[in-house]
Parts: sequence; structure tokens; C-alpha cells
Amino acid sequence: MECKNCRNPLPTDFNFCPDCGAKVIRYRLTFKNLWHEVIEGFFDLDNTFFRTFIHLFTKPAEVIDGYISGIRKKHLNPISYFGIALTLSGLTIYLIQKVFDVKMDLDVFNQGVNPELYQKIMPVIMDFSSLVFVLFIPIFGIAGWLTFNKKGYVFSEYLIVFLYTLAHWSIVSFPVSLIMILFAPDEYMELSTIMLPLMVAYSIYVMQRINKFSAGKFILRMCLFLILAFIGYLGIIIAFYAILFATGTITMEDLKTVKKQP
Repeated sequence: MECKNCRNPLPTDFNFCPDCGAKVIRYRLTFKNLWHEVIEGFFDLDNTFFRTFIHLFTKPAEVIDGYISGIRKKHLNPISYFGIALTLSGLTIYLIQKVFDVKMDLDVFNQGVNPELYQKIMPVIMDFSSLVFVLFIPIFGIAGWLTFNKKGYVFSEYLIVFLYTLAHWSIVSFPVSLIMILFAPDEYMELSTIMLPLMVAYSIYVMQRINKFSAGKFILRMCLFLILAFIGYLGIIIAFYAILFATGTITMEDLKTVKKQP
């Protein structure tokens, strides 16, 4: 008997190949076996996705430090984890636009935003939401690299920190978003407004767990991180509106506020 993956000799009583670590498959791929593999792959307590999901809550430093230091088998790699997050994010947008046709009001704080403005920009926001989410990685990465970097990570390693961190937050927020879309779609924008500072708070939690600064240094670095992240966030907004103006999607007239009826 030989391993079907690496073709090396394999004792008949082995369940895993001692050379490449692949699982030995002895059965035909029936519907029953296929269903068993799906359940085992996603819900087995020893599954790397499930372990990564739990550990990014309880011990994120182990996940991120482990990957950066070369431990690649224990947890799901950041690219795959981020891919899952983007898939769930795309599903959320699809449900909002195509299935439930959620009507969202950008005037969360009742500032008199022109309704025509958000009617024009909401389709753009929905279409490019994944790109905006990806842009948070280098923005938070730069802010974290310059403030929370006791371990001396290079910038590319800090991108790994936020690949994991933002992917995890997106996966965690997916069921919350789904519940809001199903039962309270009119409050979805209010939820998004709340989720953004929570995402920032989780990011700070992860960086502190990795670097373990004292209380005084932590507060100082947190303030610096928030300032830099906010500057980056404003940069995204300014660039977004600049593109909208340049393409003729909106005009200065659209920015005028309107008085809301009492």
C-alpha cells in the first residue's frame, strides 16, 4: 500500500501518512461519506478553522505570533481566514441588495443629509465595500506598526496581524448583521455605526495581547493609534468623495443639508 498523496510506502494499519501527514482514505466518496467530511471539516473541535476562531478571542498572540514565527499547521493561515471573511461579507451585501432590498439611511445622527446624496452613493458603497474593508488593513497596519510594536515586527508582519484581526471581526459580526437584516433592517446603519468602534477596540485588544505594555504605556500608545487610524479613515472618506466628484456621480448640490420635518 502506498500514500495517494506522496506515493511513499504506507503500512496498512496507518490512518495518516508518516511522511506527508495526509489522512488515509479507504472508502468510496458516497453521499454519506461526503456529508461526514463536510461536518467533520467545519465542526470538528480539532478543526483548524474552529481552533483559529476560538483562539483569536482567547489567545490571539498564539495565533499571530505562531504564524509569523513559522508555525503553520496549528491554525488556519491568514489569507484563507480573510477569504472566508470576504465571502461572508459578500453574502451580507448580496442579501441587502438582492434578497431583502434593505433601504438604508445614511443620516444616522439626523444631521439633515440630502436623501438624494445617499441614494447616489449607497450603490457605490455596496459595490466597493469589500475594497474599503481591505484598505483598513494597511491603515491599521501602519498605525499599529508605529505605536504597538514592542516585538519589533516589520511592516509586512503587522499586515498579518490585521489580516487575522479584521477577518476575525468580520466573521464574528456576520451573524449579528444577518439578524439585523432579517428582523430590523431599518436599524442596519445604526448597527454599522456601533460596530466600527467595536472593531477598533478589538484591534487594540489584539495588539496589547501581543505586546503586553504596562498600563501607562498602553494608554499612550492606544491614543496614538486612535489618532493615526482616524487620520487614515478620513483619508479613505476624502478619497471616496474625490472619486465620486471626479466621475460625476455626485455634485456640490448633493452635499447641501435639508431640514427634516418635525
